[in-house]
Amino acid sequence: MAAKSSNEILLEQLKEGIAEFELISSPVAPISSIRLDRCSSAFLGGGNNRFFARIGSSLGGGSPALRKLERYSVQKVTGDGRCLFRALVKGMAFNKGIALSSREERDNADELRMAVKEVICENDKERRQYEEALIAITVEESLNRYCQRIEKSDFWGGESELLVLSRLCHQPILVYIPEHEHTMGKWGSGFLPIAEYGAEFSKASKNGKTRKAVRLLYSGKNHYDLLV
Repeated sequence: MAAKSSNEILLEQLKEGIAEFELISSPVAPISSIRLDRCSSAFLGGGNNRFFARIGSSLGGGSPALRKLERYSVQKVTGDGRCLFRALVKGMAFNKGIALSSREERDNADELRMAVKEVICENDKERRQYEEALIAITVEESLNRYCQRIEKSDFWGGESELLVLSRLCHQPILVYIPEHEHTMGKWGSGFLPIAEYGAEFSKASKNGKTRKAVRLLYSGKNHYDLLV
């Protein structure tokens, strides 16, 4: 029997929740090859670029988009545990000029959650394409435990799900915090970008079109709203 590769050993350790990691400052290289059929078809755009979001420094990082105070309007999102997924579908629909009913927003949010589950939990071969998300998941819990939790409609999404969905939906995503959360409690009306996912998909495709970013506001209280 052929010896297992280092990646295969790591993935087995991730699945069992026994892998150990050392944090580094440099970004991880992108991973290629994705499937788009599980991202809600109403929100998919053109283009065949295939990349994976990169994990790097947030504030003061390499991207110019992460260095300035910005001002937007806040669209509140229902806090029922689906808030990350709701905010994403709400933002993707807004960028396309689509108004979603409350039921459509909820159902599409659940579709995104289950798309992440299918990618991460149901296909060993495909899971290997999302190693960055796997690392983010298994720092705190085993993969088996994660796959049990994501079944539930009140599952709270975060970094791992943004890594998967930015790639799965070819969707650039920016996450912000309120200005006052970065200024020692002093009130401010602006928003600071702290993380960026899927930046590759904001570039013009062969037909000259670019994908608008979805801007999410993270309140620091495990809740996401939409910025427009």
